[in-house]
Amino acid sequence: MAILVTGGAGYIGSHMVWSLLDAGETVVVLDSLTTGFRWAVAPEARFYFGDVGDRAVLARIFAENEIDAVVHFAGSAVVPESVAKPLAYYENNTAKTRMLIAATIEAGVRRFVFSSTAAVYGTQDTPEPVKETAWLRPESPYGRSKLMSEIMLQDAAAAHDFSYVALRYFNVAGADPLGRAGQSTFGATHLIKVACEAALGKRRKVDVFGTDYPTADGTGIRDYIHVSDLVAAHRNALDYLRRGGEPLVTNCGYGEGFSVLQVLDTVRQVSGCDFRVDYAPRRPGDAAQVVADPTVARLKLDWVPTHASLEHIVQSAFDWEGYLSRKNSFDAGRSEDGRLVANG
Repeated sequence: MAILVTGGAGYIGSHMVWSLLDAGETVVVLDSLTTGFRWAVAPEARFYFGDVGDRAVLARIFAENEIDAVVHFAGSAVVPESVAKPLAYYENNTAKTRMLIAATIEAGVRRFVFSSTAAVYGTQDTPEPVKETAWLRPESPYGRSKLMSEIMLQDAAAAHDFSYVALRYFNVAGADPLGRAGQSTFGATHLIKVACEAALGKRRKVDVFGTDYPTADGTGIRDYIHVSDLVAAHRNALDYLRRGGEPLVTNCGYGEGFSVLQVLDTVRQVSGCDFRVDYAPRRPGDAAQVVADPTVARLKLDWVPTHASLEHIVQSAFDWEGYLSRKNSFDAGRSEDGRLVANG
């Protein structure tokens, strides 16, 4: 039996593939390589190039492989971009997820793990860690597109012999402790990656959007989770479903928040480098503060984080950025005209 990982050439998906292989699982990857990289896929995984919304590709994968479960990462995940291109987000995150759910059920596969987001919560009325039972009021098309997908999963599970776990991620960061995977997307907007790039001189500056939030230093507060702990939650979700677990929605975060300025200070400390910071108005769709209550994941999935330190997250991200710099330099040296080549 194999696990189908959509988006397995991307940031979180590539970590999941390595983790599954480490556990002795057989892994099938589907990725369009729109933002992912073929080199990021572990060589032991079976790779299919294609779109998660392509019925023919999905039918081929289910026909050629004995799939036990689907872990769905593929999609778009940039809040400001979703505000500018809402229909693209409803296509990539909602319509294509519907296609995948349908293909999964038609193939008789009963287990589905979904990559959701804390963006479904929006800004809450209290600074307390948010529970899964909180009001759902997403402030961006990205958050709404993911919430719609959660609703589809709920309805599909009620009508079919099918169960799922939807994991509402908070802010994922860091890299594989063994150095096999990390955040490699060109032009990424993730704060820790952007700050690490600036510390290494790969960016001129870091833009801080919003200094007038109702927080201690005026900047937004987020719950940062190490990608390895997030992947462990997915592995535990698979085990939960294999034990016959009922449909479940759960947060994935540590329950502790850090402001943008606190993150930037940590990057300076870890890297030993300073960098320019510019301040700009708030971005549409950004909440002031979102911090997880992780109780459900710990109780239902037996999830115990092992990397819950902002310094550790930043150190692993910084080390990965250094690796990417060396990799790009090596690849550029092999190109015919000496240009910095894309790692595609």
